[in-house]
Amino acid sequence: MRKIRALVVDDSSFMRTMVKKMLTKSGEIEVIASAVNGKEGVDMAIQLRPDIITMDIEMPVMDGLEAVAAIMKQAPTSIIMLSTLTTNGATATLKAMELGAVDFIPKEIEKSIFNIENKENDLVTKIKKICRNKVILPPSIPKKPETKTLYQEPEIQEKNKREELRGFFNVLVIGSSTGGPKALNNVIPHFPKNISYPILMVQHMPKVFTGPLAKRLDEISNISVKEAEHGEPLQRSVAYIAPGGQQMLIKNENMKNTINLTENIQSHLHCPSVDVMMTSAANVYQNKTLGIMMTGMGQDGINGFREIKNKGGMTIAQDRETSVVYGMPRAVVEAGLVDSVVPLEKITETVLSIRS
Repeated sequence: MRKIRALVVDDSSFMRTMVKKMLTKSGEIEVIASAVNGKEGVDMAIQLRPDIITMDIEMPVMDGLEAVAAIMKQAPTSIIMLSTLTTNGATATLKAMELGAVDFIPKEIEKSIFNIENKENDLVTKIKKICRNKVILPPSIPKKPETKTLYQEPEIQEKNKREELRGFFNVLVIGSSTGGPKALNNVIPHFPKNISYPILMVQHMPKVFTGPLAKRLDEISNISVKEAEHGEPLQRSVAYIAPGGQQMLIKNENMKNTINLTENIQSHLHCPSVDVMMTSAANVYQNKTLGIMMTGMGQDGINGFREIKNKGGMTIAQDRETSVVYGMPRAVVEAGLVDSVVPLEKITETVLSIRS
């Protein structure tokens, strides 16, 4: 089997050496070249056509954002960003993913030196999964429309109300991981204003990233998008993203459905966890729950989908062809827990059609 061909772009000789060591150690990846700035990275990407690129953000001559945009225009390639665990780093990383990058690996600061040594397994696993699926999605930078589209509640004749209500739901829950931020950019902005249900989202991310992700989605969407807060009541036309490092559950108290944030429970691998959020929502909303599983590694969400189906709710999975990593969607599809499998660009349309 041919090794995965990687290009490392970073202005730090220490980081270039570290990343190369981490990748080659796996035995399945070879680093074919290294670049010291974005301009060199673009030139090498065009000339060498690697399978994957690791890209720093802050570099001289041409930074990572400019490099991602140029590469996606001239030599589309899967790109993983190396991002600092700061709000500025998170904002820049989300911008890079809008421009075409598929995912990121956070760099931690230790004694004033950026370090990703403890991310070796995560980086190698992501590269192998991303290159296996070979999905390169075009840039997605939606703009918030000047005139917001209103959601029109369908008219239901009284005699048909009982039958029509079978297709209704009162909450939409979404799970995503690798490739998720870009996928959410292609789903959430297309919901019209004044939808009659809340949206709950779990995206596997560190805590400094979920706030900027919510802010960015809010800027480009008709509906309101925010990072969830403990104790706040769920409102229609609002999308809530679970904060990194906390589990998000739904509780029904005093006839109101509210968000309950807690530290990791039951030693879940992921925090936030799709399973925890979806199971909680299904227990509260019962058969009026609609679940969506989007791109991501692993099986987080399979138990949540099972609970949704046990309660009589509906489920949708993103298809293999548009998933950066077909792990989480594949798990629920193979478990027989999915009502419909659709491409990324059809997800919002499919959700809206269920209520019409």
